[in-house]
Amino acid sequence: MKEERVALVTGAASGIGRAVAERLAAEGMRVVVHDRDAAGKAVAEAIGGAFVQADLADPHEVWRLAVEARRPFGRVDVLVNNAGFQHVDPLERFPLDAWQTMQQVMVTAPFQLIRSYLGKMKQRGWGRVINMGSIHSLVASPYKAAYVTAKHALLGLTRAAALEAGEAGVTVNAVCPAYVRTPLVERQIAAQALNLGISEEEVVEKVMLEPAAIKRLIEPAEVASLVAWLASDAAGAVSGGCYTMDLGWTAR
Repeated sequence: MKEERVALVTGAASGIGRAVAERLAAEGMRVVVHDRDAAGKAVAEAIGGAFVQADLADPHEVWRLAVEARRPFGRVDVLVNNAGFQHVDPLERFPLDAWQTMQQVMVTAPFQLIRSYLGKMKQRGWGRVINMGSIHSLVASPYKAAYVTAKHALLGLTRAAALEAGEAGVTVNAVCPAYVRTPLVERQIAAQALNLGISEEEVVEKVMLEPAAIKRLIEPAEVASLVAWLASDAAGAVSGGCYTMDLGWTAR
């Protein structure tokens, strides 16, 4: 009988994280849903998983999450570092506290969780770490200095961890989508409209989708499908990659 695997998905109350948690549960995994907000509990209940609430902006909370996420099902085989947020401001006005919090949530917290689980994954000879990068792991946009920096750093962490983990049967990859139809992107559209003095429709058409060959937003379920494949046995030879789902953006 095939051993049941356990996944931890951070930031899984909505958007990409929720879609990933639902898809991994549908693939037969037990899923630990994390979020800063209690709304994640309903997601966990709907998929027969467990919920751990923690604020990744606090390093002590991240260590607590690492311990508590093991308790419901005994271990973590698949780690999906998805949690993140956006802050849009010109560099000369970018708040230092927002900068520091974004690096903690999107770079340091993934490092802490990888550090917590990698040893046991290596011992078992199987594991999957999937970091939710972004098109901004590869290219930059104005007014997003902290986000772009964090996503570039996350890709570096992905590649370094992949080199350390591969011989033990553990893969580490990044999924790097362009704009996905999520609450975070909807807030981003509104903020960009305010900063640029244009309508939200113009932000989508002239800013977000202008470099793309496919002129639409990505759906969370599409990202979840790629994550599910990377978390499967079929992707055992795949590690250290940045898997772009970028609507053709970087084909230019």
